[in-house]
Amino acid sequence: MELYFIRHAQGEHVLDPPDSLQILDPALSDAGIQQARKLKELFPVFDDDLLIISPLRRTLQTAEYWSIDSACKKVVHPLVGPRMFPLLPSYKAYNCDTVLTKERIIKDFPLYEIEDSNSLYWGSGINTVPEVEFAMLAHQFINWCNGLNTKRTFFVSHDGTITAYRQFLGEIVTRDNFLGDAGYYKVIL
Repeated sequence: MELYFIRHAQGEHVLDPPDSLQILDPALSDAGIQQARKLKELFPVFDDDLLIISPLRRTLQTAEYWSIDSACKKVVHPLVGPRMFPLLPSYKAYNCDTVLTKERIIKDFPLYEIEDSNSLYWGSGINTVPEVEFAMLAHQFINWCNGLNTKRTFFVSHDGTITAYRQFLGEIVTRDNFLGDAGYYKVIL
């Protein structure tokens, strides 16, 4: 199985840090929309591909602009939601990383499916769960992905989350391994 971790395109939350990191529900910036559209050139999305998307507007929009011409399955899943890396106390979390409600996603992105098996994490997210709990969740999540029997699975997520999964998969990583806007990382399992 080929797994591609795609970092969302540029969002409004990074335009004027640190203040902009406190914006609730930031969308993609104009540059981010262009970055998301350019992903089509790098990774054309086919109908048999699977996109698993973080429940934040900027990741959902990245997937939308990137895969607009594809009938591929798009699933919103809290286990690819924002995660701090390295893990810090919960009071350090930014407003821009607040998970959207399922109701908001259904209203604003009606073509996306909602993965509901991890309903506890729809409210709290995985941003600040302890490392041991994250490792257990990551193991379950990767097994769930394997069970879907897709050749290519794309996770549209966040720098910290992607780096945490890379660490879970055995790579030695630091913040220096962050991908940047619309960056990607490929894993073959």
